[in-house]
Amino acid sequence: MTQLGLQLYTVRDHLEKDFEGTLRKVAELGYKGVEFAGYYGRTPGEVTQILKETGLTAIGAHTPYDRLRNALEEEIAFNKAIGNRYIIFPYLGEDERDRWAEVIEDLKVIGKRCADAGLVLLYHNHEFELTETLDGQPVLDAIYERVDKELIQVELDSCWVSYAGFDPLEYISKYSGRMPLLHLKDMVKKADGSAETVELGRGIVELKAIADAAVDNQAEWIIVEQDYCAKDSLDSIAESMEWVKAYIQEGGKINV
Repeated sequence: MTQLGLQLYTVRDHLEKDFEGTLRKVAELGYKGVEFAGYYGRTPGEVTQILKETGLTAIGAHTPYDRLRNALEEEIAFNKAIGNRYIIFPYLGEDERDRWAEVIEDLKVIGKRCADAGLVLLYHNHEFELTETLDGQPVLDAIYERVDKELIQVELDSCWVSYAGFDPLEYISKYSGRMPLLHLKDMVKKADGSAETVELGRGIVELKAIADAAVDNQAEWIIVEQDYCAKDSLDSIAESMEWVKAYIQEGGKINV
């Protein structure tokens, strides 16, 4: 059954002050797993200890491109030590988006090294991989077409797919069987056309349909994320959990 996790970037302000205490709070709210975006100076042993204490599963780790290129063996060792299987390419800076063909070749190499170590490389999208093209197709599709699924799988950020003007349900179906992780987030559009992330249920994203499709297409984890929180981030993830509980009561199938 698909489980519910949290991308810890959402509560980064609290993690900086109290890493262990924040993870305890995340677990208390009912999240089953966490996706890391840094370890705040903790050793693999310290991370493992707090995961064991709280019962949280290490879902994945967003790992910067430069670390994937220049310190991959260290990242692999750290993730294996904490029991994490998924290493995730999280973002590509604007200054590097004119060299997509080279990035794709890097992904092949990184994916092969991860696979050889028993781990899996995933790519996490924003909107630009859909609005930018490579040889006439969205970059996101070019990545998955040119890199074998044995070397890279999908972490679909459904909110950014929607913001880019594409249908998240079509992308969930398109990459069924290759999409173990899905980011669930909500957003509102501002007057200037930009987006601001909000707590689940407060925005315009078709969350229920996306969550249903993720479960139907055998996603292992649905991961709540909020890039920006207008109020205390722990209050935000608590509110999003209330939406999830209401969704489950209405027939949703996420395991909480």
